[in-house]
Amino acid sequence: MADFLTDRRSLLKGGATLLAAAAAMSSEDLLGYAKAWAQTSPWKPEAGAKVNLLRWKRFVEAEDVAFMKIVDAFQKANNVTINVSNESYDDIQPKASVAANTGQGLDMVWGLYSLPFLFPNKCTDMTDVADHLGKVAGGWTDSGKAYGMLNGKWIGIPVAATGGLVNYRISAMEKAGHKEFPKDLTGFADLFKAMNKNGTPGGMALGHASGDANGWLHWALWAHGGNLIDKNSKVVINSPETAKALEYVKGLYDNFTPGTASWNDSSNNKAFLAGQLYLTVNGISIYVTAKKENPQIAEDMNHAHLPAGIDGKTRELHLGFPILVYNFTKFPQTCKAFTAFMLEPAQFNPWIEAAQGYLSHFLKAYDANPVWTADPKTTPYQSVAATASTPAGVAQMSEAAAAAIADFVVVDMFANYCTGREDVKSAMATAERSAKRIFR
Repeated sequence: MADFLTDRRSLLKGGATLLAAAAAMSSEDLLGYAKAWAQTSPWKPEAGAKVNLLRWKRFVEAEDVAFMKIVDAFQKANNVTINVSNESYDDIQPKASVAANTGQGLDMVWGLYSLPFLFPNKCTDMTDVADHLGKVAGGWTDSGKAYGMLNGKWIGIPVAATGGLVNYRISAMEKAGHKEFPKDLTGFADLFKAMNKNGTPGGMALGHASGDANGWLHWALWAHGGNLIDKNSKVVINSPETAKALEYVKGLYDNFTPGTASWNDSSNNKAFLAGQLYLTVNGISIYVTAKKENPQIAEDMNHAHLPAGIDGKTRELHLGFPILVYNFTKFPQTCKAFTAFMLEPAQFNPWIEAAQGYLSHFLKAYDANPVWTADPKTTPYQSVAATASTPAGVAQMSEAAAAAIADFVVVDMFANYCTGREDVKSAMATAERSAKRIFR
């Protein structure tokens, strides 16, 4: 594995052009590797297996192409079928829940955040797969373990995450009086005010955007010392720290471009690429699309982690993508083999290169992938696992924490206050009531 990474680093010294070429791994080479891998794999697919896999719709076309190459090679090497269906972010959880409740329709789901924790008793134990991948790919980060494990058992495998980082226009930042991106809360708020005054506003989703809104609003809560629940999963959202977070976000919102209260996960992408938005929190997909469709915007873009909180620490909620296998599947060995295969270095390295930073890893070996250094604007996404927290915050991930983020408890609290539907006290009280119904 180390030699493989070294060879790829040497190949990619030429930068982004060679990077794209390397990511286009030939189907023949991949099939040859898949056949060899199948001979030594500890999981032997069931004869004639037909697996139904649901995943989120792509935001980076090259990522999806690379993923389907992996699927195709695995199918041919093992003489099985992997039927892949795609749904929008917001439709994944409802369809996964229906399958969990009915015990049919799907075998695997590659979903969002902490999907396996919504129905842990319906998930296959994936500890053997996780242990295998840890050995061949440098071990799991702490955030990877938090996203995959419940009571010492892996109920899902965290394939990757889309880093919810700041996408911004360099010229607009500099015109607003900042030579570099601010690293503290005060500077961040000042930047929004100045950019809005200059007619180059920023904005982040306050609607039911599963990735974007949940991500930056949990950051804002945590950055001010607030939490939905404490380490014992007791609801503590109604607090002075939460009140400070609400006031801070209201100050940002007052300088947002109009309409963010109704944004979904694609709204900010469209506005940014149309030249109507100059700062937002998102995956790297805006930059990837801009390089292809609007090079002038791409040249003027950069990325940064969100500012540190009042305690000086950076805690972010990135959009984790765990994959789960239902325990009612007729093809558990096929599902396990496929999960392990796609995260092995020979497949995963070219896959995340093709994703161009949209997929950030939870396995430590992939820190060495050249995608993180071939283009410096991609580098901030390398360290997503280091700043990632689960939706449970300071607590252990649980079924209730998964339900709270699926119900947008934190998002609605901020949206209700920022849009004037509730004052600070009532917004916190509403969130508290909602959370206590979940964390009984």
